[in-house]
Amino acid sequence: MKTELQIPQFLLAAPSSGSGKTTLCRGLMAALSRKGYRVQPYKCGPDYIDTKFHTAVCGRPSINLDTFMTTPGHVRALYARHTEGADACVVEGMMGLFDGYDRDRGSSAEIAGLLSLPTVLVVDARSTAYSMAALLYGFTRFRPEVEVVGVIFNRVGSPRHRQMLLQVCTDLDIRCLGCLPKADELAQESRYLGLDFSLPQESLLARLTELIDAHIDLDLLLEQTMRPLPPSVDTPATEPPHTPLTISVARNEESFCFLYEEHLEILRRMGSVSFFDPERDEALPPHTELLYLPGGYPEKHLDALADNVSMLASVRAYAQSGGRVLAECGGMIYLSRGVAHEHGFAPLCNVLPVTIGREKPHRRLSLGYRSFEWGGRTLRGHEFHYTQIVPDANVPPSAATLYDARGGRVDTPVFRQQNVLASYTHLYWGETDVLALFT
Repeated sequence: MKTELQIPQFLLAAPSSGSGKTTLCRGLMAALSRKGYRVQPYKCGPDYIDTKFHTAVCGRPSINLDTFMTTPGHVRALYARHTEGADACVVEGMMGLFDGYDRDRGSSAEIAGLLSLPTVLVVDARSTAYSMAALLYGFTRFRPEVEVVGVIFNRVGSPRHRQMLLQVCTDLDIRCLGCLPKADELAQESRYLGLDFSLPQESLLARLTELIDAHIDLDLLLEQTMRPLPPSVDTPATEPPHTPLTISVARNEESFCFLYEEHLEILRRMGSVSFFDPERDEALPPHTELLYLPGGYPEKHLDALADNVSMLASVRAYAQSGGRVLAECGGMIYLSRGVAHEHGFAPLCNVLPVTIGREKPHRRLSLGYRSFEWGGRTLRGHEFHYTQIVPDANVPPSAATLYDARGGRVDTPVFRQQNVLASYTHLYWGETDVLALFT
């Protein structure tokens, strides 16, 4: 009789953002990797920053799982495909466990249920003792189909505090998988929606793995999260057969860094993919037939981008000659006339007749899921930016009407100029033929 292969698989969630979920998740990935596990990381939601840290720790690309931007079948297929060759799978949740775009729709809990993953709850234990019982009672019983196999308490203040928390677990019959003490050296400043890239990650990670080894029962965690590998799911390729293309993708450390791994895999199936750095390289790779300008933080590197006039001219010439360009958020900013900021104006590609206003201290964040109709299909994605398009009579009208996750109209424009498609929306096209966007 064939034995069903099982490996540890779990979703790490929290009652709310700020509980230490991301830091602990990276620490667990590092601790398991150090034990010899080939850890496959995943991230719930449209996050680009946490996945970057996951990939650095695990040595395997972190995969986004999102039930607004994709279908349930696509989520299952992504998860199953990337478990190949892994000894453990760790999924980092987003926000609070039941926080979604519409109540708990699109939440980490929904993804845990969709993939039949056990959930490990990370709880910030600061300034609370037996009141923790009410919180855990609710989170472990609110949705019976969400299997919470244990809790890890974070920022525990003292041995006495730890005993109080253990008593809560005993009274509720909930497994305590560990109690991490307060550690000021692990506190990390937030930047935008994620951790600061510039901090010394290696020393922090080493200290974190020490704490995990000392205070978390990894053997119990692995035992309680052992589950069968998911069956493989065949999904048709989104790109129909065609002559292989020469594809160029902007990528560097910060200004063009928001890339979904699934997009890169699709592009590689479509032809040869070359990466270039708009800050340093002099021109587009030769014979480019599709140019992808993903998002990032170009507004933080305006001098380098504006000073590289040969690259600006190369991109402008390609776009104006009818070359296909897909530009998302930071990529759209790069195609603009330039960015007006507190010290003047940084000229950029001047492909789109728009000027961008740089973020200001009190500028309202534009954030959320987006969808719009395009060529008979619904495109979905996510918007996150502080910059804005400066009102001007020359700004072209939007080529589509955008909606948020609840169907409310959003005034962010979509630009179509020759074969350039650009907007503030970071599209997810894992289930869409990207070439069809230009028809």
